[in-house]
Amino acid sequence: MARKPPLVSEVGPAPAMAITYYKRYRMEIDLGGVSPPALPSPYTWKPWDDSLVEAHAEVKYLCFRDEIDAQVFPCLGDLAGCRRLMREIRRKPGFLPPATWLIAAPAGFVATIQGVIDREGVGAIQNVGVLPAYRGRGLGRRLVCRALMGFRERGVGRAFLEVTAENVHAVRLYRSLGFRRVKTLYKAVDG
Repeated sequence: MARKPPLVSEVGPAPAMAITYYKRYRMEIDLGGVSPPALPSPYTWKPWDDSLVEAHAEVKYLCFRDEIDAQVFPCLGDLAGCRRLMREIRRKPGFLPPATWLIAAPAGFVATIQGVIDREGVGAIQNVGVLPAYRGRGLGRRLVCRALMGFRERGVGRAFLEVTAENVHAVRLYRSLGFRRVKTLYKAVDG
């Protein structure tokens, strides 16, 4: 007589999955004191256009693939994941083109940011990314200010972002711009 397969594994319980918790800060800023940023030569602003979804995704991937946030959000470490993420951001009801920018250099696009207005009418910065070779030149600061101006131009009075606490350079940048930490969150990641 043939033996039926067991309903429960006879080899014991499945191995436990390791879970890592990443500390993240929600930081907010009042948009009253934001001033328009200028870019130094040879950089230029590239405003949102639907044809730029792929460019935003590629820059996002190149910015985040080797960073802590690619562990926190695995889609950032994968080009296809960045493409999906950009399509999702674009489809959000509050997607705001005036808060979504690329920075171009002679060699191509080197930085990206996206903005969305949430259900409460607060500006939400989705991602701030500068290619590693272009960091330390003030581009991230200008990118954030440009997105904040986009929110303010649409009558939004406050904006927020979330940042992984281990990303001390980003936390320092946001504090220097006037963001203040309003909440500490923990993101669980299977691994």
